[in-house]
Amino acid sequence: MRMTVRLDLPREAGSVPTVRRLLRSTLAVLRVDHEAQDDLEIAVTEACSNVVRHATGTDMFEVCLDVGDGHCSIDVLDNGPGFDPDQVGPSKAGSESGRGLELIKALGENVRMHSVPRSGSLIHFEKSFA
Repeated sequence: MRMTVRLDLPREAGSVPTVRRLLRSTLAVLRVDHEAQDDLEIAVTEACSNVVRHATGTDMFEVCLDVGDGHCSIDVLDNGPGFDPDQVGPSKAGSESGRGLELIKALGENVRMHSVPRSGSLIHFEKSFA
């Protein structure tokens, strides 16, 4: 079984739990193991939260979920001001913020970030599971 979902969401905090619940439900229906579910849920939460916090100048963002055959692929896209992925360094010790991209890299596979100034950003990550 395979499921692909594309969501166009308002860039507001309420969109984050919506994406998280949809992902969790999809993974549960497909009987994905709980560890992979947890990793993907944290990663998608961080990616969407970054859009809500930083993609100023845009009202919407897009999330694409593709789940099936022991694999999940997630894209989070926005049309915000963009960022330089090479300039995002490690978070400061004791800081309560700035860990999102680090978590996505640690929990995901094939993580790619692409951003164009004033044209938006894409965060792509995948996860394999049994």
